[in-house]
Amino acid sequence: MNRGGAVSAFDAVSLANAPTHALRAYDPGHDLPALRRRFGHDLVELGSNENPLGPSPLALEAARAALGDVLRYPDPQGTALKAALARHHGVRATQIVLGNGSHELLMLIAQCFTDAHTSVVYSRFGFAVFPIAAAAAGARAIRVPALPPCHAGMPRGHDLDTLAAAITLDTRIVFLANPNNPTGTWFDDAAFAAFMERVPSTTLVVVDEAYAEYVTVPGLTSALRCLPEHPNLIVTRTFSKAHALAGLRVGYAISSPSVVAVIERLRESFNVNLVALAAAEAALGDRERIAAARAWNHAEREWLTARLRERGLRVLPSQTNFVLIDFGRDAAPIEHALFERAVIVRPMGGYGLPDCLRVSVGSRKDNERFLDALA
Repeated sequence: MNRGGAVSAFDAVSLANAPTHALRAYDPGHDLPALRRRFGHDLVELGSNENPLGPSPLALEAARAALGDVLRYPDPQGTALKAALARHHGVRATQIVLGNGSHELLMLIAQCFTDAHTSVVYSRFGFAVFPIAAAAAGARAIRVPALPPCHAGMPRGHDLDTLAAAITLDTRIVFLANPNNPTGTWFDDAAFAAFMERVPSTTLVVVDEAYAEYVTVPGLTSALRCLPEHPNLIVTRTFSKAHALAGLRVGYAISSPSVVAVIERLRESFNVNLVALAAAEAALGDRERIAAARAWNHAEREWLTARLRERGLRVLPSQTNFVLIDFGRDAAPIEHALFERAVIVRPMGGYGLPDCLRVSVGSRKDNERFLDALA
């Protein structure tokens, strides 16, 4: 009630702090659980960049074994998984922090190192979480143009020269994704090393490598190569894509021990659950599974790209498990028509790419269903 006794409408938005007030919730796309109930087995899900091959049998076995201990809290430090990751990447365990997916870590990094008195630089057509992380921390967002659509090499990809030039004295973070979501484009090791030489040590460079396990192109390995010379570098990875553990939500970041120590101050206790820790450790050890997923995805992505280009469609180069199709006109009616045929792809209007659709590389059966529906 107000002072006059009348009932006033409750407005939670007016109570939110300034950074939260300016935010919009992350858009995950369609309500897939509802669509599964509606379409059943006829549904073709090509909007979330999941691995249709599924997780390693070793990961599933480890997850089942861990279920017997779910009455216990998980290891708050994730010691065993960190040790396995340290061996896998040739770093120390003190250089690793675990997250409930890499999304949580990107948000944490911004919250730890930026505020209303600092800025964050990222590229147009970059990962949607980058501006959300900056806004949540109240930082000033500096969004720089991407490479133009007509660029001969990486149309709509990150323009590293423009990103470097946009860094100011108050810039605390530069967000990059390599390969990039949603464009699928990339920059090679040499270009990134040259970029790092232009970044001041007071600016953190965060490189999200969610799709790194799918890379097959020569000249691109990982930003981790630059970590020994650049302690201001942070690389994030996830088990949601090539490892096919999206439902368990496990991510990690690798940086210098001092950076990790700061992030650990804000990381939630027990943020990675017991089953996820066990499954991720087992998945990491199954290198044959990842090699097979990489080879299969490369072949199927090339097949799908060729079929689309045969139809006169423009498909951006990709080193991920999805392709971005530029239709040259509003793609919303196309996406809607696919939806009505139980084929789910990702509309790109929210990314500022209304002429495009992002399509995950599915099984051959699902890819053929998509092509038939598209026709």
